[in-house]
Amino acid sequence: MNDEYLTIADDKIGEGYYTEKRSKFLAFSHHVSTTDEIKALIGFYKTKYYDSRHVCYAYVLGADRTVFRANDDGEPSGTGGKPILGQINSNTLTDILVVVVRYYGGVNLGTSGLAIAYRTAALSAIKNAVIVKKYVEEDIVFSFPYVMLNAVMRIVKEMSPRIISQTYNNTCEMRFSIRSSEAMKFKEKLRKLSFQ
Repeated sequence: MNDEYLTIADDKIGEGYYTEKRSKFLAFSHHVSTTDEIKALIGFYKTKYYDSRHVCYAYVLGADRTVFRANDDGEPSGTGGKPILGQINSNTLTDILVVVVRYYGGVNLGTSGLAIAYRTAALSAIKNAVIVKKYVEEDIVFSFPYVMLNAVMRIVKEMSPRIISQTYNNTCEMRFSIRSSEAMKFKEKLRKLSFQ
């Protein structure tokens, strides 16, 4: 099972710039995880660059990369959003939004010129971001008597899941997050503790 995917770090906006025949293309790549986040960012760029001609974008969401969209924002069909999406796909990224703002320079670039400009601007925004590998994770909740705590912690130390929450009483409960490919093995080790 492949539970790895590539995205960009969420603590840095990748920025890019391209100019052709006095048209300026400002590009920005963001780590995103919801369509609400995407809508807010697109609104932000349309407001901030209200005097621009076009704000084209593309995004891909989810580890399986099945949620995606490309938008030309009034450019000829397939010349804005599609080249941006092409750069996201050629870098096999997900949970990413790339926005390219265009200021028209007075000279038409033609459809192939536009596609090259949007593609180049998008690529520079991606290259100026930090690409990171992440994993699809599964959450696991495990309840156990307090006397088993040391044994549980040995398994935690061995397999290194993230501890999301923990409560200690007569009955303890811990919530973990672990790579999907490791989840069965982790659950099996915890289950065996219950029968010792």
